[in-house]
Amino acid sequence: MAATPDPLPAVLLAVPVVILACRAGAGLVRRVGQPPVIGEIATGILLGPSLLGWLWPASQDWLFPSSVIPFTGLLGSIGLLAFMFLIGLELDLGALRGHSRTAFAVSGASIALPLALGAALAFGLYGRYAPEGVGRLPFVLFVAVSVSVTAFPVLARILTDRGMYATATGALAMACAAVDDVAAWCLLAVVVAVSTSGSALGALLTAALSAGFVVLMLKVVRPLLERGVTRATQDAPGRPDSGHRDGVLLAVLFSGLCLAALATDSIGIHALFGAFLFGVVTPRGNPAVARSAGRLRAVVVPLLLPLFFVHTGLKTDLALLAADPVQWLWAGAVFAVAVCGKWGGAALAARATGRPWNQAMTLGALMNCRGLTELVVLNIGLGLGVIGPALFTMLVLMALVTTAITAPAVDRLERRRAKAQHPQPAAVPDARPAPEQLPQLSRT
Repeated sequence: MAATPDPLPAVLLAVPVVILACRAGAGLVRRVGQPPVIGEIATGILLGPSLLGWLWPASQDWLFPSSVIPFTGLLGSIGLLAFMFLIGLELDLGALRGHSRTAFAVSGASIALPLALGAALAFGLYGRYAPEGVGRLPFVLFVAVSVSVTAFPVLARILTDRGMYATATGALAMACAAVDDVAAWCLLAVVVAVSTSGSALGALLTAALSAGFVVLMLKVVRPLLERGVTRATQDAPGRPDSGHRDGVLLAVLFSGLCLAALATDSIGIHALFGAFLFGVVTPRGNPAVARSAGRLRAVVVPLLLPLFFVHTGLKTDLALLAADPVQWLWAGAVFAVAVCGKWGGAALAARATGRPWNQAMTLGALMNCRGLTELVVLNIGLGLGVIGPALFTMLVLMALVTTAITAPAVDRLERRRAKAQHPQPAAVPDARPAPEQLPQLSRT
């Protein structure tokens, strides 16, 4: 019996190739004013069957053999769990102060309208794109939720890069995105519960266990974390043992997010929800927590998340669409529904609450950004078998394009707003006669 080859050498080759390629892609798109996630998503797609596997199949098989995929996928999943914890930690519902009416209106409309349009589209997609054995209800619910997502972290990056984070529009956009993020994850939890439960009773049991877990995190875990973090920050950072205390806190936070992820995975609503919720209940505004989060981010974002992007890219195959022009029509319909529902719903709601059109359209453009959050949602749906590879590819393209158009659209709308607020003064005709009209003075 032949011994199973050791996958470690192949993993040690694939990991640096993926990391360096994604960093290069992020650097390229940053030069043209795009958020780095665009380059990382695009790099993941290019390393998959859409380009590398199409042009040079042998190289893709050599770089990503079947023995390597489980390991790189696992590393990417761990990075994604840590990233979801960071998203929850950065979710500041305090941004709603002074903007609650508009934030809830915009968030509600930017979820309700794409949900309705997405559900209508899903009925048309069901017969052609639903995997065999998938019920109509989970398929329709998932497609509706997948076009209703906003990427909270990418949105924050776009606002920061453009100096809009502290402006009225930026603060309102972050408030809307915070409400939208919570609502989207709650809706996705419902979809996962419906998809994984074999009966209505099973779905109700999952919902009850989920509610109990949320209460446990808020009423028990949060106070324990607050007391522990307070003790960790009682000593000044300059004390000799402060580095040790920071290391202990980082270990506690990472272990906590893993255990919370395990709990929600056992309940049946996916491990990512546990990591996200653990981030939500972790105390904010604490120097020790900020240091630990910074250390975690320094590892997760540049080293582990690229593996998730490539893992997604390996499952994205544009050849599935290229063979049939009708597929591209459906892809266009998915894009149109996503943009009209999200951008249109947010802009109309902002306008209805008294915001000027320029600001309303800017809010709509920002809420239309999907980024990494959309990829997380899509991978959950593909993993559950609710959607197939062809629809997965369409939705990944939609996520990539809607994220890519956000920054240029915001820049253009902001220039128009600035021009409207500070118009150029009209040219005043010069009352003096032209030089040729001046009378010639006699020389004496």
